Amino acid sequence: MTEEAIAVEGLTKVFHVPFHRKAIVAVRDLNLRVGPGEVYGLLGPNGSGKSTTLKIILGLVSPTHGRTKIFGRDSSLVESREAVGFLPENPYFYRFLTGEETLRFFGKLCRLTGSRLNDRVRELLELVGLTNARDQRLSTYSKGMLQRIGLAQALVNEPKLVVLDEPTAGVDPAGSRAIRNIIADLRQRGITVLLSSHLLTQVQEICDRVGILARGVLVREGHLEELIAIENRTELVLENASDALMKEIEKLAANSNAKLVERRRSTTTLERLFLDATKRNDETEMSKPEEMTKSE
Repeated sequence: MTEEAIAVEGLTKVFHVPFHRKAIVAVRDLNLRVGPGEVYGLLGPNGSGKSTTLKIILGLVSPTHGRTKIFGRDSSLVESREAVGFLPENPYFYRFLTGEETLRFFGKLCRLTGSRLNDRVRELLELVGLTNARDQRLSTYSKGMLQRIGLAQALVNEPKLVVLDEPTAGVDPAGSRAIRNIIADLRQRGITVLLSSHLLTQVQEICDRVGILARGVLVREGHLEELIAIENRTELVLENASDALMKEIEKLAANSNAKLVERRRSTTTLERLFLDATKRNDETEMSKPEEMTKSE
């Protein structure tokens, strides 16, 4: 049986507010699985618990209850992160360094030296399309270029899992497309990608599965094509079909020259699914009697 890249079991995180007799539940009883080689999108409005979940998976924040594992190792263990690359939403870089110097710096932190370091820096600059900007200081980089050099540093240690928090935030369409192409390339290489994003159209293009969080609860989760499928509807896509064939498709298709290209379920958009799922959760929460949030 293939080992899961990420396993989250009964995860709950409660933040206690200083000097107040209450607590904020950021994540509530979360369970999810991410298989090796998948691109998994974790979605949700602001305050839904996405970033908290990512930080717990990465071992940066301790859970109140539950546990998370990376390739079978508990996230609280330092060795679980040896095969992980991370690009936060607002990464900090030394702007006086060039692109090449930045990757060399992070490579040395990952104990790369000599020809192996040189080869890795060259490969990554080529992968993210910054070979021609290798000698430019980061202070001259655009937002898209900074995100790409950030993605490159997340890949320095040749990780099996890459965690991306809003990787295309503030990036222009061309830069966003370049980053999506890099993520698609990572999938082809068998690297697992867990990403959080507000840009649902982009997520719909690159993710295999998605989970939608609302108020710390996983309200929808599954394969993308299944989630956006509309029940009780089927589409027939025909090539070279006449008007008469369209009127009596079931009777005439077998005897005509038309070719049945595809038969599929009609789909909605990920954006509409997202809005519907989070709205329903909010309505459910609003209908519940108010509960005390005082810490135990």
